Amino acid sequence: MAKKNLSLLTPREREVLQLIAQGMSNAEIAAALFISEHTVKNHVSNIYRKLGDNDRTRVALLARAQDGERE
Repeated sequence: MAKKNLSLLTPREREVLQLIAQGMSNAEIAAALFISEHTVKNHVSNIYRKLGDNDRTRVALLARAQDGERE
């Protein structure tokens, strides 16, 4: 997968993406962020659309890889 620009994501979408990268389910993310599971699903859909990939594992790996670049 080509390197994607996470700056396309809103701060909340980046937060959701980081929790996905930690292996959390939508229900767990909703509980952690005090939002509905439906809202999490909307954020995940937006993440997939903006990054051009609809595979949860690949977008999680992308987030983890880009975190590694910042360290």
